[in-house]
Amino acid sequence: MDVAQRAGVSQSTVSRVFSSEERVSGETRARVLAAAQELGYQPNILARSLTTQHSNIVGIVTHISSPFYPYVIEKLTRKLQEMGRQTLLFSVEPDQEVDEILPLVLQYRVDALIITSASLSSEMASQCERQGTPVVLFNRYALGARVSAVCCDNVEGGRLVANLLLDSGHKRLAHIAGGAPTSTNRDREKGFSDRLRERGYTGWLRDESDHDYQTGREAARRLLQRPDRPDAIFCVSDIVAFGAIDAARYDCGLRVPEDVSIIGFDDLPTAAWPAYSVTTIREPVNRMVDLTLKLLVERINDPSAEPVLELLPGQLVRRASARLPDANS
Repeated sequence: MDVAQRAGVSQSTVSRVFSSEERVSGETRARVLAAAQELGYQPNILARSLTTQHSNIVGIVTHISSPFYPYVIEKLTRKLQEMGRQTLLFSVEPDQEVDEILPLVLQYRVDALIITSASLSSEMASQCERQGTPVVLFNRYALGARVSAVCCDNVEGGRLVANLLLDSGHKRLAHIAGGAPTSTNRDREKGFSDRLRERGYTGWLRDESDHDYQTGREAARRLLQRPDRPDAIFCVSDIVAFGAIDAARYDCGLRVPEDVSIIGFDDLPTAAWPAYSVTTIREPVNRMVDLTLKLLVERINDPSAEPVLELLPGQLVRRASARLPDANS
């Protein structure tokens, strides 16, 4: 009311200016903004949400101790801000079910949810749907849950790694898996092991990590100190591969890749650093982010839209941490 009086316009005109509606002339908009600045006025987004029933906030549930997800979150939040939306971040522990934290998240009346690193039950997905809160899973999916999901094709990524190692002449293979029962961990291991069997290879070694550097290094040390140590290790993620490379070099006195090849998954920016130079599967993160937000907006605009699962292919990136087929030709 004060801004309207100062600018000599109606209160509804002030509202339209701060709602960024286009049906306000440039001259009027400038007058309203000048009056607001003089009075030190800022719109109350929370108060507005009580009227519109929309907070314009997207909740993101993630596990921020993994370096992959801060990398993703930076891209998601920047894109959402470009769309005029803000984000509210909720962090879960690596072994924590998202069902434990979701009731708290829903209390904030977010317009939608992106879940990047936790599992969601079909029961909790149904609760979100009943409340009218669309959910999109990023790089994971939940069978039986009515939520959309955007994933890298992790099964195919695991198959690419198996082909590369066999084509390179490796004889003693190993896999460091992720311990949590997520679709990401499960599918990467499935693609790798299925392709090995298809090509007649059996008897590979296996260990587990918590998807972090330290447990990756410990798992690699256990494998590489065996009498039948592997000559190649496929790691569930780049951060695990970093630990495996350091275990090979500094704990076991081995050369990478001459004595053991190590392959990761994700293609973090640090994977290209000369100290590691990790051969890896690059997730199409930018395309995954764009598609996630597209599905999110579609579900916000049409809550009755059917959920979809989108799988995007990864790309094999060849660097110095693995012997390659050309080196054996």
